[in-house]
Amino acid sequence: MNLILFGPPGAGKGTQAQYIVERFGLPQISTGDMLRAAVKAQTPLGLKAKTIMDAGGLVSDELVLGIVSERLAQPDCVNGFILDGFPRTIPQADALVDVLSGMGKSIDHVISLEVDTDEIVQRLSGRRTCSACGKGYHVVNAPSRADGFCDVCGSALLQRDDDREDTVKHRLAVYDQQTAPLKKYYEQSGVLRSITGTGAVEEIQRQIVAILEG
Repeated sequence: MNLILFGPPGAGKGTQAQYIVERFGLPQISTGDMLRAAVKAQTPLGLKAKTIMDAGGLVSDELVLGIVSERLAQPDCVNGFILDGFPRTIPQADALVDVLSGMGKSIDHVISLEVDTDEIVQRLSGRRTCSACGKGYHVVNAPSRADGFCDVCGSALLQRDDDREDTVKHRLAVYDQQTAPLKKYYEQSGVLRSITGTGAVEEIQRQIVAILEG
C-alpha cells in the first residue's frame, strides 16, 4: 500500500502519518528525513546534497528524486510506504510516477486533509514552545497553566518565527500556488481521497481507516 499524505502546513499530516505507521506498519518518508539520512550515510547523493545545503542553496528536484529513489528501494518499503511532504509540484509528481514505474510500483491513495485556511492560521500562530525544555503548547488548544511560562520547568514560552501569523499566511500562499494544483492532478489519476481534517483526531483516523481498509 503506497500512500501520499497531502495537505497544507498545519493540516495534521504528521499526526496522521504517525497513526498510519502504527496501525498499518508502513514507513513514513519525508524529504527532510531522507536528505538528513542520505547526508548521514554519506551516500554519493547525500554528499552532493550536503555541499549544496552547506552553501545555503536549494536542493534540485533531480537530486531530491535520486534520494527518494534510494529510500524507496530500501527493504522496509517492500510492502508500502507513506510519502509526507513530497511531491510538492506537478513536475515532481510526474517524475515520481517514472521512479515508481521503474520499481514496478504506483501510488494507491493520495489522502488529502481538508482544513479551512482560518483554522490553519489559528493552529499554527497559536503554537508556543518552551525556550528551555522544548515542550510544546497552544494558546487556545493546550495552554500552559501560567500564561507565557512552561508548566514543566517554568521557562518562558516562545513563538517560532515561522509560526507568526504573517509568515503562516505567506506559507499558505506559496502552498496554494505551488502544491495545491496537485489535488486536481491526483483527482484525474483516480487516487485522490479527500477527508475532513478538522474535528476529533479519532474521527479523522476513522476516515483514514475506512479508505485504507475499504
